[in-house]
Amino acid sequence: MQKHMLALSIVLITVSNGFVSTKLLENKNVQLKKYVRENIDLRDKLNEYETEGMNVTVTMYQPLRWQTDSTPNILADGTRIKTEQASKYKYIAVSRNLLKRWGGWLDYGDFILLKGTSHKDGVYQVKDTMNPRFVNRVDILESPGVKPYKFDKARILKTDIFASNN
Repeated sequence: MQKHMLALSIVLITVSNGFVSTKLLENKNVQLKKYVRENIDLRDKLNEYETEGMNVTVTMYQPLRWQTDSTPNILADGTRIKTEQASKYKYIAVSRNLLKRWGGWLDYGDFILLKGTSHKDGVYQVKDTMNPRFVNRVDILESPGVKPYKFDKARILKTDIFASNN
């Protein structure tokens, strides 16, 4: 009798474990499908930014120690510049949320088309990174002495067009 009870207990435990495991796997499958769907949605959103652009605030910065770091002539991607000629380069710094290394859609070296800034519209190259406190923001590199400006409703679009330094 005890052997039958032990065998019955083992069978019940095995069936219960199988049922519970199946239910857990079903839940994991549902979660996995949800995450895959979210991933696809995020990829589509990034593609939208690359093809249609996004709204940003545009400001400017100068290669000065108090605006950058202790090496204002070296940009985040390693590019060295002549600080007095900064405006000629057509380089920008972008907020971290726009850079691929922090989940964005831009990378160092990418060219962007900037619109909605009147006299600053054009093609710029991503070369620098802004302070982490900024989001959805672009800083145009300018020579010392250029009067500060700000555009609250500009738009950037990734492009394959190359900038001209002229």
